[in-house]
Amino acid sequence: MIPLTFLEGGNYAGVFIMVIAIIVFGALFVSFIATLFVKIIYELKDGRKFSKKQFIQTMVICLLICGLISGYICGGGL
Repeated sequence: MIPLTFLEGGNYAGVFIMVIAIIVFGALFVSFIATLFVKIIYELKDGRKFSKKQFIQTMVICLLICGLISGYICGGGL
């Protein structure tokens, strides 16, 4: 018996897309929460203001870190 990959098994494209979407939205949610946490800590000191550009940069950095962790776990590194 020849083992099949996930997409060769039949009509699993929808399931595959849903799994990828869950991973992406999960990473966005975790990044947003982490960025809000960083913003709160940043603004507590000396009345500094966390700009929109800093918010976006922090969110992108968190997304990249989430992507690295997800790739390591899903890629079989663990």
